[in-house]
Amino acid sequence: MTKSELRKIYKQKRQAHSAETIDNLSLQIANNLLELPIWEFSYYHIFLSITEQKEINTDYILSILSGKDKHTIISKSDFQTTKLTHFLLTDATIIKKNAYNIPEPIDGIPIASNVIDVVFIPLLAFDKHGHRVGYGKGFYDGFLKDCKPETIKIGLSFFEAESHIEGIFENDVPLDFCITPTKTYRF
Repeated sequence: MTKSELRKIYKQKRQAHSAETIDNLSLQIANNLLELPIWEFSYYHIFLSITEQKEINTDYILSILSGKDKHTIISKSDFQTTKLTHFLLTDATIIKKNAYNIPEPIDGIPIASNVIDVVFIPLLAFDKHGHRVGYGKGFYDGFLKDCKPETIKIGLSFFEAESHIEGIFENDVPLDFCITPTKTYRF
C-alpha cells in the first residue's frame, strides 16, 4: 500500500483505541524498550504525545529516562520551515500545546541534533524493512538527517509491521528498531 493509504488506515485504527487500551499498550512498549541494548548512552530524544491523535503515551518512557538519569531532549515544531528545534527537558521546562495540539517546550536549553544518541520516533505505520509512515510533513526526515550517522532510530507503534510500503523516497530515513506491544523489530 502507499503511504497515503496507510496513513488513513492507521489513523482510523488508532482512533478505535480507548484511553485504557492506549495506556496498557504504551506500558507494554515501554517495558519492551528496556530489553534493547541502548541504555549506555546519554542523550535521548522523545516526542511528547498528542493525545487527540491517540498517540502512544510516552510518559512511561519519560519515567524510564528520568530513572536512569538520562538527558531527555524534546522538540518544538516550526510549520513554516518543517524544522524541529530541540531543547533539554528539565524541571523548569514549561510545556504548552501548539495550534496542532503538539505539546512543546516554550523555550529552554537548546541541544544540537548531532549530540543526540537515541531518537524515539512517532509513526502511523512501518514495514519489515524499517521504512515508516508519519503524518507526511517530513519533520523527522529532516531531523534524522542532521543527527550523527550512529544515532539509533527507534519507532514506536501499537501495530505490527506491514510487509512493504510503496512510494518510499530517497530522503526517507529508515528505522534501526521498531517496538510494538508484542514484538521488537530490528532492521
